[in-house]
Amino acid sequence: MLEALKSHDPWEGHDSMAGDPSKITVWTGYFDSRLSRSSGRRVSKESSIPQPTLDAVAWAANKAGIRKTKKQPEASHPSRPFAQEGRLILSSSDAMKATGQSSKEGVLRVIGAVMREQMIKSKEEGIKETSSSKGDRQKRAQRKSFRQKSSGQRKRKFGRK
Repeated sequence: MLEALKSHDPWEGHDSMAGDPSKITVWTGYFDSRLSRSSGRRVSKESSIPQPTLDAVAWAANKAGIRKTKKQPEASHPSRPFAQEGRLILSSSDAMKATGQSSKEGVLRVIGAVMREQMIKSKEEGIKETSSSKGDRQKRAQRKSFRQKSSGQRKRKFGRK
């Protein structure tokens, strides 16, 4: 019985990458500006965004020139098992060559900077779109209520008879 327990490996079938120098694991929490450094954020506030998605991280890695990636959307970080945030697995040689960095932290900074730049650009475009709709008179008129009803009329209409 004891031999049977010893031979059973609970991690059998799981691809454990701990200590594999040819791969870099990138969790979305590394780029979450809402997290503190002690909670798992690995890049500066200037290279992070609020609530990053796995697709956003993968897009930023691709935009930074990293081609060899693998997404695992169902994975959860060991220190945050309740949140299935997903992870991105990168080839370390490809990532360091594409970004020109010599460490995982450097690669993360480049990916974070690309994401942050895209977020700022999309916010600016969003502001431009909303400012042009302020002059639309028909939309403004439909929002406004021209007749001021007393509160008594409203109460009778919505509940009392």
